Amino acid sequence: MQFKQYGLLLVITLLVILFSVTAPNFLTSDNLLSVISGMAIVTIVAIGITFSLSIDGFDLSVGSTVTLSNAIIISLFVWHGLDIGLSIAITLAVALFVAFINIILIIKFKVPDLYATLATMFIVEGGALTYSEGGSISQGMTRQNGVATTGKIPDAFKILAEPIPLIIIMISIVLITYILLHRTNPGRIMYMIGDNKHAVQFGGIKTTKYIIISYFASAFFACISGILLASQVSSAQVNSGSGYLMTAVAAAFIGATVSKSGKPNIIGTFLGALLIAVLENGLVMLSVPYYGLNIIKGLVLAGALIINYTQFKQRRLKRVTYRSEIPVTQQSV
Repeated sequence: MQFKQYGLLLVITLLVILFSVTAPNFLTSDNLLSVISGMAIVTIVAIGITFSLSIDGFDLSVGSTVTLSNAIIISLFVWHGLDIGLSIAITLAVALFVAFINIILIIKFKVPDLYATLATMFIVEGGALTYSEGGSISQGMTRQNGVATTGKIPDAFKILAEPIPLIIIMISIVLITYILLHRTNPGRIMYMIGDNKHAVQFGGIKTTKYIIISYFASAFFACISGILLASQVSSAQVNSGSGYLMTAVAAAFIGATVSKSGKPNIIGTFLGALLIAVLENGLVMLSVPYYGLNIIKGLVLAGALIINYTQFKQRRLKRVTYRSEIPVTQQSV
């Protein structure tokens, strides 16, 4: 493994050392627990994005899916008084329908992934806003038509927001998706599709199935994140999931520097989310204004992309050089 592949771990380690010196409370157990549990939602959203990126796609609708899932599950508790199991099942079904819309646009109508999911993002954002009647949803609220709500958010549901359950859920998802994406044939095929879709098709593999899987996975993990967000805040706020999109995208792309091939991967995505969480927490403890955090995150992402694409160009140059050195008779074999 090349030294550059350790760069992300090195940066995280240096940040921890820096913040532990400049912010005395940074290394306290409570703060570290807050950092790890606080990155759970971003990590899970970013894992969904990693699935779409593995096939050389890009799902921009995950943020709005988080918002919609948050609104749906809270409304099912507060407006309709449903139990946890049924509420989660309905919320998952709605989120997977968002994936279905993406799949129809991408596969049926051949719309490029970026444009298709951008359109879906606006549709779902508008749908979530319309469904929530243009405002927040909370326990004990009165709806726009003047009807008082009597449903309650179950106490058992709120347990999901506790730090330990959040960390357990996050780590479990990281481990399971790592095995699925990196240690199984379907996962390897998804990366092969991302490398060269047409070559995979010529090999007799139906790529459509794997594209469908990737977008369903993206929506599924966005939904899980929306459910966890609902558990944290015990309400549904307008566009509550929009803030997770860019941070999750940054985590996935930053994590790509861990891979030899420069591709987004599960472990790298987790480390990318950890880097952002450590950075945000440390800067907040140093009283850096919140409106300056995005500038710093953007600079970190730009640095990661420079490293990643520099490595990509170097690898491509080596392959071209190697190919040119092979005798013509061997190249034709």
